[in-house]
Amino acid sequence: MSEPVAHPVPHDWLQPDWPAPAHVRALCTTRNGGVSTPPYDSFNLGRYVGDAPEAVQANWAALQAALGAGGRPVRPVYLRQVHGTDVLPLDKDTPEGADADACTTRARGVACVVMAADCLPVLFTDRAGTRVAAAHAGWRGLATGVLEETLKQFLAPGHARQAPAAIEDEAPRSPGDVIAWLGPCIGPQAFEVGPEVRDAFCAQDPQAARHFRPHGGAGKLLADLAGLARQRLRERGVTALYGNDGSPAWCTVGNPSRFFSHRRDSPVLGTSGRMAACVWLT
Repeated sequence: MSEPVAHPVPHDWLQPDWPAPAHVRALCTTRNGGVSTPPYDSFNLGRYVGDAPEAVQANWAALQAALGAGGRPVRPVYLRQVHGTDVLPLDKDTPEGADADACTTRARGVACVVMAADCLPVLFTDRAGTRVAAAHAGWRGLATGVLEETLKQFLAPGHARQAPAAIEDEAPRSPGDVIAWLGPCIGPQAFEVGPEVRDAFCAQDPQAARHFRPHGGAGKLLADLAGLARQRLRERGVTALYGNDGSPAWCTVGNPSRFFSHRRDSPVLGTSGRMAACVWLT
């Protein structure tokens, strides 16, 4: 899933294996390496899932230390995710807790962070490393365009003119300059949905139907969330796609020792912790 690199992440966390420039850093936490007690064991970063606030605070402090392990402090910015499509620009003074499901920055030392426990986290940068972004894509956000809205941040008019002089000529001008990494999410073996989910995607693109297959009775289907994300990004010209390929190792439901899963844990435990996918510029 990820290969050893020069700046290894702690525990069994994931480090994207993607061709990002050296000054672009990224990681995705797992459920391991923290201080939360069951059922949040142990690296829960969810602030409003019922975990002890002091444990969550300690886990966030550990995340911030891991982000800054290269020697310079990095500030992770917490979002209140609402399954929408808003993309929040970040700088060193951006307050935490804004309602948004994606964020982007060109500021050094500020980490774009999205949290998930079955939904799909997607990290973005460009080949010159002028900008980074992170998006939280549950099926609703994915269907209504959260990835497309995030992609627009790399292609907005005037982007190249606003870039620092040293990298102005390298600023991305097409989706082909953008690189995306898909993190762990509920896999196509486990994501049971109703026909309304398929209809929401197929109304925009009939080809989305190939990412659904019948499962059980009452019209139930299994959906490939990562496959749907890859299709939507490819259709908009992003071809440099890495990470989650829909195989079992990436499934949050099927790997309880490594990943939190809302769908797996909540029916039994009443809740689930949250993992974080982070990307930042050093």
